[in-house]
Amino acid sequence: MDFTIGNEDKRILLAQARETITAELEKRKPVYPDSYENGSILNTPCGAFVTLHITNGSQRNLRGCIGRMSANLPLIETVRLMAKEAAFGDPRFPPLKKDEFQHCDIEISALSPMIPCSDPRQVKVGVHGLYLIRGGRAGVLLPQVPVEQGWNLDEYLDYICIKAGLPPGSYNAPDAQLLTFTAVVLNE
Repeated sequence: MDFTIGNEDKRILLAQARETITAELEKRKPVYPDSYENGSILNTPCGAFVTLHITNGSQRNLRGCIGRMSANLPLIETVRLMAKEAAFGDPRFPPLKKDEFQHCDIEISALSPMIPCSDPRQVKVGVHGLYLIRGGRAGVLLPQVPVEQGWNLDEYLDYICIKAGLPPGSYNAPDAQLLTFTAVVLNE
C-alpha cells in the first residue's frame, strides 16, 4: 500500500475529527459528507491515533490521546471513533468541556501496517513508531514522541518498555515482539 494522504483527505480527516467532538459537546448528531471516492485512503482500513493538545498561555499540553494500532474500519471511521475517545474517554483526563475545546488543536496519526523488527538497532528515531508486546503487556509510542521528548535510540527503546510496564531492555527478551510502523501525522 502506498501510504500517503493527499491534502484534501487530510483536510477532511481533521474537519471530521473536529465535527465529531463538537457534535458531542453540543449534544447533537454529527454532520458528515455522504461518501468519498472509492480509491481514497479514507475508505482503507487503517489504524489511527487522535491526540488533543490544549494551549494555555505559552504552554501546550496533552489533553487526550487514544488510538487503534490496526482497524477493520475505514480510516475515516477510525478517526471519528478515536476523536470521540480522545476527548471523552481517555482515562488520564476528565471528559473535555466545551470551553476547553476552543483552546485545543487536533493531531491525527494514520498508521502504516506493522512490521516485525528483528534488529532494534535499525529503528530510526522520528521515522518508526514502536509497538512492544511481552507477557500479556503491550505499549506503543508514535514516531513523533521521541523527537518531541529529545530521546536518542537507546532512550526510545527503553521508554517503549516502560510504556508497556516492563523493565528497560525488555525489547531484547526472547519472548518479546517488537513491531515498527510509520505514520502520516496531520495537524490543525
